[in-house]
Amino acid sequence: MSQACGHGLRLDEATREQARRRLLSVRGHVEGILRMLDDPSTYCVDTLKQIKAVQGGLDRVGKLVLRSHLHDHVVTAAQRGDTNEIVDELMEVLKYR
Repeated sequence: MSQACGHGLRLDEATREQARRRLLSVRGHVEGILRMLDDPSTYCVDTLKQIKAVQGGLDRVGKLVLRSHLHDHVVTAAQRGDTNEIVDELMEVLKYR
């Protein structure tokens, strides 16, 4: 993983904490899914709903981190003189979105 454009830029503390809280919720959902799979009476559709909730939670964390990166790092790339690097990095990130 990149070291934030090679300039030592990091995720701000508020975003880090928000992402952490959301991921703890996702972890709770995953643990719930595991319990559902251990229960032979669990209805498949209920399990699928919980899986979708986990996917949605992960998507929200991804958007949160991406938004922070765009706001804190991409917007200031020209000032730092690393516009080419940031464009390359964004193209790489967009492969996973």
